[in-house]
Amino acid sequence: MNNQNFIQLSHGGGGLETNQLIQQLFFRYFGNDILNRNEDAATLSFSGQVAMTTDSFTVSPLFFTGGNIGTLAIAGTCNDLAMVGAKPQYLSCSFMIEEGLPYSELENVVSAMSETMKQTESLIVCGDTKVVPKGAVDKLFINTTGVGEIQQANISAHQIQSGDVILVSRDIGRHGACILAARESLRLEQPIASDCAVLWPVVEALLEQKVELHAMRDATRGGLAAVLNEWCQSSGVQMELQESSIPVDDSVRGLCELFGFEPYDLANEGSFVLAVPESHAEKTLKVLHQFHPEAALIGQVSSGTTHRPILHSPWGSRRYLDFPAGELLPRIC
Repeated sequence: MNNQNFIQLSHGGGGLETNQLIQQLFFRYFGNDILNRNEDAATLSFSGQVAMTTDSFTVSPLFFTGGNIGTLAIAGTCNDLAMVGAKPQYLSCSFMIEEGLPYSELENVVSAMSETMKQTESLIVCGDTKVVPKGAVDKLFINTTGVGEIQQANISAHQIQSGDVILVSRDIGRHGACILAARESLRLEQPIASDCAVLWPVVEALLEQKVELHAMRDATRGGLAAVLNEWCQSSGVQMELQESSIPVDDSVRGLCELFGFEPYDLANEGSFVLAVPESHAEKTLKVLHQFHPEAALIGQVSSGTTHRPILHSPWGSRRYLDFPAGELLPRIC
């Protein structure tokens, strides 16, 4: 075995090997005027109100259909900023690497991160690398923090009002279903690709069309069900949802039936939920359909007293769409 092809503990020791890793890999893909100054802290400039978020990524497996832990790290953090109307600008990035990780796998992850950042023109401006002995982490963990300037203020669950409509930007449950299929080594007739993607281009288009955005949320862990329950609690409203209107891919639905899951509970990494005034519904759908034809209006906000989402079936029955309970699928992001 050629040790040069694998990450060694010395790559995290602060010496020659660390410098080579930073210069030959991270600066090669992430280099920019701010990062290349190689200071312990980045000096940044802003002209308006700023949003900030942080997240850690431990997904297993590292590589999946539609992305990898690197695309997930950039998309996940940029999407959290986009959901409050902020254009992603600057990111920090920390790698926790298990000794023995193939260098080629790390390079594939870093390369994917670089490509994903191009969609928002954001920059990694500072970072850190730690290498730990075998067994201390599972191959690779990544932490990213993002900051961006807010383009439209007051996008919040607290702004949701009775009469608003609820929309989804595309079909739901893809990421959770993709990771489940990968872990179970399922050979599906139609492989399920994760929806992992940066959402800022969609949000930017909505802002350009002057859509009145009351609330947005990317439906990650806990899926659509968790987002809508949190919104009902935050705003003290009730939601009436039409089950037949919620877009779910046939492959995702089939996997859910096989394992006894509901697609509403599965994670998404490139799908988001919106609340807008009913008068803006048509305009919103027109923008969303430019990116995904599956985008749909799925329900309406009412002033009921239950403060929970209610799911109406095509057969006339109804039930509460509850919070997912327990750990449905660990390490999906």
